[in-house]
Amino acid sequence: MDLKFTPQEHAFQQEVRQFLAAKLPPHIVEATANNSSVFVEKEIALEWQAILVEQGWAVPQWPVEHGGVQWTPAQKYIFSKECYLAGAPMLIPLGLLMLAPVIMAFGSEEQKTEFLPKILSGEHYWCQGYSEPGAGSDLASLKLKAEPDGDDYIVNGSKIWTTHAHLADHIFCLVRTDSSGKPQHGISFLLIDMNTPGVSVAPILTMAGDHEVNQVFFDNVRVPKKNRIGQENQGWNYAKYLLEFERGGGFSAPRIKHELQRLYSLVARARHSIADFDASGEIARRIARLEIDLKALEITELRILSAVSGGGNPGPESSILKLNSTRLEQQINELSVDVLGYEGLPMNPIEGGSPNRPDFISSVVPRYLNNRAASIFGGSQEVQRNIIAKMVLGL
Repeated sequence: MDLKFTPQEHAFQQEVRQFLAAKLPPHIVEATANNSSVFVEKEIALEWQAILVEQGWAVPQWPVEHGGVQWTPAQKYIFSKECYLAGAPMLIPLGLLMLAPVIMAFGSEEQKTEFLPKILSGEHYWCQGYSEPGAGSDLASLKLKAEPDGDDYIVNGSKIWTTHAHLADHIFCLVRTDSSGKPQHGISFLLIDMNTPGVSVAPILTMAGDHEVNQVFFDNVRVPKKNRIGQENQGWNYAKYLLEFERGGGFSAPRIKHELQRLYSLVARARHSIADFDASGEIARRIARLEIDLKALEITELRILSAVSGGGNPGPESSILKLNSTRLEQQINELSVDVLGYEGLPMNPIEGGSPNRPDFISSVVPRYLNNRAASIFGGSQEVQRNIIAKMVLGL
């Protein structure tokens, strides 16, 4: 694989840099730097999304007929990389990069017309209803029940660990429509308006001190059958398709490179203030290992990107990306905390900032705590290893 950019790609890189310099507001960069959660605040993400929509660059992964851009794999990679290096936030992927591909692949024309423009504009803000109490990594054991009643389903049960459910106006859910056969065969994929009577949200505070996840309850919630994606009882197939995009439909390497740059800043600061910092060279060795592994991840992402750009989906290799990107991010988190030492104890930003303590330092420990969950969400590391063993290695 030739990883060198062509003159045309270098020109595109300069175009992206000029756009970011002109259009990326400083307050968005600051909010992104200080963020310790998986996603930035809703208002920040939607503001940046609106800027990208105006430019026509919000969803380069989408087909052109739905608002995408005819970029090459290299252009998509360059754009993603430059956005992270400039400090731009990741757009909230729940609707844009997870639900939208499912609607495009399996939804009706009416659903495409109804939902895709509103996902793109930000009018609809989605959350994901997959995990339940007792049905996390063993997702097929889910029990949220949807019983037919004329042209509707009546939905009862709950979902848990639902990111941004307290902010969302819509949720896409896996529901149980048949219990007579194998668990995977009785699941349907349903789109639900969060403002429907009977839907309620209870907050869950994380050990990082933030409110990002929730439990969502459904009490005799009436949902039109026309909001079901695809065929009844075939939702498991659609769910697996979606998870491939969640695990490997974007670029982790540029984001992790950005995290590594923050680690470099912490190390440089420590070297300046501590005379014998890393006298053994252990931290330097750990950083070198991270850099090598990150390059391997980057090459793997570029290979998978070529397949996706040809009209395919990420495939089981997405589990390799999920496994390794999570490991690298967590190792960077851990090393950042090690470098920061006792300064990591105050977890709240210092009012007014400090010339000797950049504001982002206050997010180092919360980021470490929050990102422990990455070993589980989107499919646990153990599940990813099983997928790799079966689908990639053929074991």
